[in-house]
Amino acid sequence: MSLHAVLFDLGNVLVGWDWHGAFDGLVGEAEVARFEPEFTAINHRLDAGLAWDDAVAELAARDPWLGEMLAAYRRRYPSALRGPVPGMADLVGELRGLGLRLVGLTNWSAEMWPYAIPAAPAIAELDGVVVSGDEGMGKPDPRIFLLAARRYALEPARTLFVDDNAPNVEAALALGFQGVPFTGSDDLRRDLVARGVPVAAP
Repeated sequence: MSLHAVLFDLGNVLVGWDWHGAFDGLVGEAEVARFEPEFTAINHRLDAGLAWDDAVAELAARDPWLGEMLAAYRRRYPSALRGPVPGMADLVGELRGLGLRLVGLTNWSAEMWPYAIPAAPAIAELDGVVVSGDEGMGKPDPRIFLLAARRYALEPARTLFVDDNAPNVEAALALGFQGVPFTGSDDLRRDLVARGVPVAAP
């Protein structure tokens, strides 16, 4: 077996995440769509360590409505988490049984990180997780991949990085990791089998 480790993204790989869910029953689709560009930009910065109080204040200074929307997202954050991604808890268990090192590498704000494991308990089965909000940088920054490799003694050439975001996979490949875009647990099983990992075929 050529792999010695799997490096997992978490959002929409081990735990479902849909930020629109925080606004269910609160505002309409048009308002969510209006907020989306601002949310996308500020959320990446939150994942990279920006404090939530500062983020809300920054948006509110530009437009009070923007500040209110971000404050609502913060308050209703658990509604954005959709529970375990189907099939992935079982796969994590199989990989652990095979003795592979399992590590998470996630773009996630430090303040919201405590919600992750209750939403998808399989995260607790990993050997560790590198959380971007704790490190002050996020994917696809090469430094956070190298930090994960150093902290958890991962050999990039023998580590499979799994992420639903193609630019993150491309960044890992450029650093010498193996990589695969995540499209579901069955597809990941097929990919692992093709790489010589004896998990059950879907």
